Amino acid sequence: MRYCIERGALCVGVTNTVGSSISRESHCGVHINAGPEIGVASTKAYTSQYIALLQRLARDVLHKEKSLLIMGRGFQNATCLEGALKIKEVSYMHSEGILAGELKHGPLALVDENMPVILIMTRDSLYPKVRSALEQVTARKGQPIIICNKGDDAINAESKTIRVPQTVDCLQGLLTIIPLQLLSYHLACLAGVDVDFPRNLAKSVTVE
Repeated sequence: MRYCIERGALCVGVTNTVGSSISRESHCGVHINAGPEIGVASTKAYTSQYIALLQRLARDVLHKEKSLLIMGRGFQNATCLEGALKIKEVSYMHSEGILAGELKHGPLALVDENMPVILIMTRDSLYPKVRSALEQVTARKGQPIIICNKGDDAINAESKTIRVPQTVDCLQGLLTIIPLQLLSYHLACLAGVDVDFPRNLAKSVTVE
């Protein structure tokens, strides 16, 4: 970090201890307040850092938006639909799950620099085709938030990314849905909405 600061980089610290070396020497940052991390593996601190970054993404990028497109292919199409449903249910933001392969059949007309897009692009058999969708979005001045796998160095370093572990294709959705669920929660909190009791909805449907 000191090497980067000496060369003019802006350093943001995501730390668990007030007064730590990183919190003192970084330009700005977030304290995750996860409490003492006793275990060597440091699982709690990592999870809290992940959530803190999602909170900032919800607040700084998506909070004021009125609509959101979530795109993916293959197994991740269901993740897009479920993620969009959760966001519209609890935060009241208009959101749509889009099959990335259908972009040129209509949805691409919505994409410009003002339309927020989340693209699920994990390292599965359809990765090259989803990358094509990414290129189509960025060619229309879109600036998508990319949910991708850890260690995917093919993604532009300047892109906003949410990185999840890689697993087999059919189980990847169990990991990629978590960021969308957390985003829906934080968007609802920012809007002052009760996430447990969204308006006009009930736990069970008793009438058609």
